[in-house]
Amino acid sequence: MGNGTRIGRVRGLGSAHEGAHHWLIQRFTAIGNLVLVLWFVFGLAMLPNYSFTTVHGWLASPFAATAMVLLIVSTFWHARLGMQVMIEDYVHGANRFAAIVLLNLVFFAAAVFGVVSVIRIALGA
Repeated sequence: MGNGTRIGRVRGLGSAHEGAHHWLIQRFTAIGNLVLVLWFVFGLAMLPNYSFTTVHGWLASPFAATAMVLLIVSTFWHARLGMQVMIEDYVHGANRFAAIVLLNLVFFAAAVFGVVSVIRIALGA
């Protein structure tokens, strides 16, 4: 078992040894999403009606707000991991770096927007 050719090692060709961690994190977020989406669906199903005040009051409770923030973070993290794999597989050259940077910015901004929205609801805004 060798490590490839000398020129290959110099050029940085070969495995980055990051795949197992990425795969494991994607599985953890998938399990978290499954649990949290089930909570969300059953939580909404148990509401007496779906008026704005009822849903707002439900989401303003500490448990529901915390679970919703976890759902938002887990969902966006999982989606970002999946999109990153697609970009790494199908985009090449300098466009790959730009696409990954843009991906991270968009998903981070969307997750922060969702979390801030839930916090504002939970704090009575």
